[in-house]
Amino acid sequence: MDAVLTCMVDEKIGPGELNSRFIQTLKEFTGCDGAVAFRTPTLALSYALKALGIEKDTVIMISALAPAWQYSSILELGCKPLVLDVDEQTGVLNSQIVSDGIHAGGRLLILHESMGIISDIDQIIALGIPVIEDISHSIGAVVKAPENEENTEETPDKKAPSRKAGSFGVFAILGLEEFDTVTGGGGAVLMAGQRRDWIPLKKYTDEAPVTDILPDLNCALAWIQLKEFARNEEARKKLFAVYNSAIIKGKNKTFLRDTEEGSTIWSFPVVLNGSFKDVKQYAQRKEIEIQLAYSNSVISILDEDESSKLKVAKSLSLRTVLFPLYPRLGSDSATKIVKVLSTLP
Repeated sequence: MDAVLTCMVDEKIGPGELNSRFIQTLKEFTGCDGAVAFRTPTLALSYALKALGIEKDTVIMISALAPAWQYSSILELGCKPLVLDVDEQTGVLNSQIVSDGIHAGGRLLILHESMGIISDIDQIIALGIPVIEDISHSIGAVVKAPENEENTEETPDKKAPSRKAGSFGVFAILGLEEFDTVTGGGGAVLMAGQRRDWIPLKKYTDEAPVTDILPDLNCALAWIQLKEFARNEEARKKLFAVYNSAIIKGKNKTFLRDTEEGSTIWSFPVVLNGSFKDVKQYAQRKEIEIQLAYSNSVISILDEDESSKLKVAKSLSLRTVLFPLYPRLGSDSATKIVKVLSTLP
């Protein structure tokens, strides 16, 4: 926390050295070619749309379980949101759902990798439309290349290299909000994975007013979390494995995911077989607080007519809960949670 305290003591809290330091660390961590940290996710999206040359009234596809800011921001920026249902097993979009969205008029996809899960992404990219990845939950996840894919780079290994979350789309947005995997207490980073995409983006971001750029105080907090990411993720994965073993014993389930490097452990979601109210009361009696996973998602702000058409997402939004999972969770609390997971009604 020295970096945060130094900002406060020196009263250097606007965009400056720590913003640059955070961006450099992020580039090294993700392998992206360029990145800019903004004060809000909406600002990050607006610059991405400028760089892509997206016109007003363009239909932009989003997941029904993506964060609600995506829907409101698309409207604010003069475009039209097309909300898509999700895959029941993963809670994220798949290529068939996106393909159907394209046939319905979708021209750009914001792909939210909810709960840290990356699924079907090669097939989605192959559909040929611009994709902006939202890696707010999935940063750090690695997708292995297919076994039959050859390496086109000049390296001794004949196998194609694995790719990190954020490297598949034209751009990627990393949220730094309160409940994102890496938080700066607010803000978002817009990243370009390739030089050809960074060049047009840089033209706009170089002209950005200072009031659009994330201050050093927020960058300091995000920078610290990014530097500690590997250690924290290892702790989260250990907890996830124990929780997962407990949930298997009951009638409730969690989402399908690659539990090695292929997903990031953002939290522990449980898709309930029964009533949320009953499970919440049961957990509270055991001194465990749970919450609905998608209370701030797109589907939560749609009217009943719209949300009823998104049957899978609607069902998941009512039945999916989050159990506490964070690196510094004490062993006593973890033991309580495991007992609750293995005996859920």
